Amino acid sequence: MKQDKKEFLDIAGFRDAAPYIYAHRGHIFVVMFDGAAIEGDDFPALIHDIALLHCLGIKLVLVHGARPQIASRLKRHAIQQQYHEGLRVTDSDSLAIVKEAVGSVRVEIESLLSTGLINTPMSGMKLRVNSGNFITARPLGVRDGIDFAHTGEVRKVDVEGIRQQLELDNIVLLSCLGYSPSGETFNLSAADIASMTAASLQAHKLIFMLEGEVLRDSKRKTIKQLTLSEAETLLQGRRKLGEELRTAIENGVNACLNNVRRVHLIDRHTDGALLREIYTRDGDGTGTLITAETYEGLRQATIDDVGGIIELIQPLEDRGMLVRRSREQLELEIQRFSVIERDGMIIACAALYPYPEEHVGELTCLAVHADYQNSGRAGMLLKQLEGKAMALHLKTLFVLTTHTAHWFREHGFHKGDFKALPVKRRELYNYQRNSIIYSKPLK
Repeated sequence: MKQDKKEFLDIAGFRDAAPYIYAHRGHIFVVMFDGAAIEGDDFPALIHDIALLHCLGIKLVLVHGARPQIASRLKRHAIQQQYHEGLRVTDSDSLAIVKEAVGSVRVEIESLLSTGLINTPMSGMKLRVNSGNFITARPLGVRDGIDFAHTGEVRKVDVEGIRQQLELDNIVLLSCLGYSPSGETFNLSAADIASMTAASLQAHKLIFMLEGEVLRDSKRKTIKQLTLSEAETLLQGRRKLGEELRTAIENGVNACLNNVRRVHLIDRHTDGALLREIYTRDGDGTGTLITAETYEGLRQATIDDVGGIIELIQPLEDRGMLVRRSREQLELEIQRFSVIERDGMIIACAALYPYPEEHVGELTCLAVHADYQNSGRAGMLLKQLEGKAMALHLKTLFVLTTHTAHWFREHGFHKGDFKALPVKRRELYNYQRNSIIYSKPLK
């Protein structure tokens, strides 16, 4: 097929995104961003990405903060700002400023979501945005001797009202304000609203678009994933976390404990980070996933894994690194296989073929997806199959290899002899491949 030289669409990436487009369609995502995002030159690009999510069938609840807008207005009016435990103390004078700032931010977001000019990413779109009194609040009261006045906390989320708007294909926009049954207005934490709303709606995802630094390891690489227990340990540990990051992790943990499937902490300043995190398997290093689910796990293969195993091993078969196996053969021998599954994709596999009469077993079809090599997953499979072999009272594990001899040597295998192979395996030996035999005693 002839391709236009000016074509810029990443066809392979678009195809790879198809399973995620299908999986996310119709689900509720709660996306929270701070008021600083609105002031950035790149905020229209984030709005374009949010609009694209909506077009792809995701039901969106947006939660915005307004901290810098409030701060600048208070400074302009010479009103002193007071914080305690990361929360603004909102007296009567400050509340009027808060309302003004939040209203201004809301209008700015609504105006950008209304864009539909030709030659823009939102050309032809007609997005409807609903901002309402969906959050019932109550006062924080006096804590540590400090009266928070009009600073409050979430009391209740109007789940039915929000769902009705989402079913009408509207985007719901929530500010950092909440209202009491007595008609009072309270200044709330936007992160708390996002977490409570996601939990109340049983949202598929809660997403925090971070202004500051994302979570990184000792080598300055983005930590891609945290289990719920790892996130809780991080919060309790000695590591210093910025206020924004700590708040996001705390609210993410709370959401996961209340049945939100996945929480994402994303670097807002990376162009397209929201789309990358949602429509690629590992988010291209743009954020951290917190989940109580098993995102990746090693397990016994089932008949449903045959297609995934074929997709994994076929490139290695084409290069002559693995012996070619038919689908029928894999289906008949699937009980021999163990796999590592990551977010629904088979990223590694291996099989154990026992020869109980000789007390030996063959390790075969060890394969790891190119994106996940040198990550210890092959060693995980080896260890698991060694355990299986010992449970079967096998004393030796052997492998036939043409390309990975060094890896097996590094993992305790020694060059073996053809005569040491079980008789049945000798009969199947392919002299054209001339595979090298390595064996390892099991202890």
